[in-house]
Amino acid sequence: MTSHPTHRSTGFLIAYALANTGGVIAYFPLLTLLLPMKVERIAGAARLDVLTICIVAGAVAASVSNVAFGWLSDRSVARGGGRRRWLVAGAASTLASYAAIAAAATPGMIVLGIVLFQVAVNTLLAPLSAMMADEVPDAQRGIASGLLALAVPVAAGVSASLVAGATPGEGMQFAIVGIAMLSCVVPVLAIPARAAPPAPVRVDRPVLRADLAIAWIARLLVQVAGSALSAYLLYYFAGILPDQPPATLAPRVGNLLTLAYAAPLPIAILLGRWSDRTGRRKPFLLGAAGCAAGGLALMARADGWTTGAAGFTLYAIGSATFLALHAGFAMQLLPSAAHRGRDLGLLNLANTLPSLAGPLLTWWLATPQDFGTVIALLSLLTLAGGVAMLGVRGRR
Repeated sequence: MTSHPTHRSTGFLIAYALANTGGVIAYFPLLTLLLPMKVERIAGAARLDVLTICIVAGAVAASVSNVAFGWLSDRSVARGGGRRRWLVAGAASTLASYAAIAAAATPGMIVLGIVLFQVAVNTLLAPLSAMMADEVPDAQRGIASGLLALAVPVAAGVSASLVAGATPGEGMQFAIVGIAMLSCVVPVLAIPARAAPPAPVRVDRPVLRADLAIAWIARLLVQVAGSALSAYLLYYFAGILPDQPPATLAPRVGNLLTLAYAAPLPIAILLGRWSDRTGRRKPFLLGAAGCAAGGLALMARADGWTTGAAGFTLYAIGSATFLALHAGFAMQLLPSAAHRGRDLGLLNLANTLPSLAGPLLTWWLATPQDFGTVIALLSLLTLAGGVAMLGVRGRR
């Protein structure tokens, strides 16, 4: 990787955001719609139990593999090989895992397929995350983080297309997801790696490590709600709309996902650019977490589609903005350039461990007809995550 001017081109920032979108497409349609629908077809009344096992087993696999492949991509960079080869391996193995899930015919086979999928997709996601720390200069990370908000609305749009109108067969659904993922990831592979200039060191490494721990806790608290809703949103709306058949409800939820996750994109880009100019990130993070917590509180009290959908949209705006800005902020806290992949893999545990906590809390506190209690708790955890960011000392 060679050094280069202090700023990266808009083209590279867009290509990187597109690749990140491909990474989200790789898992979002599967975990939010395709997997719950498949589990319901196979498990019926036991769907909450089987889906929880899938999510928990997958989260364990994701936690280990993200750290492992982040570390392995660090080794590749140290040896001059770069991280892009890992993106190729991750995309190819993710496609293979889709075939295993599509062929699954029993709960045990679905669980195994999800574990294989999580290992494969984290082969892609771990080095992709580290590429931003490697190649995007410190002064551009706010706008680059804002562009990451493109990922979820596009992935939600792909999800909605899979269940809209004349629904394609399961094999075709997975093929559509795979083609969309590859189309997004390939462009960044054509752009040579260029190391960003090192950011000025303003604080000691021990302070950075403590700040990184706080940022990890904050993201974990916010992500617990995201993991629960991504897995159980379809079941949440089935609980407040018991008269709606699944064939009617799934497209409706798919359209909501698309609209709700499109709304944060201009907001995240605007706030990301604003935070670059002011050099302050924490006020924006706190405001975004507060917005997400308010949306969850509204969902907890909803007794119909309008209130539930409004609450979810408010949650999506706050959550997506928080997570996008947090990604760039956390990269400013990394104590060592030599271990970015490993450290970001450890930070990513704040994404994967909630995939254990969220489903377990839902399984404990929710029933197929009532998600109010667990969503109220998720609202409090999300607000706590935003407040926790005020404890970061090394950056504003």
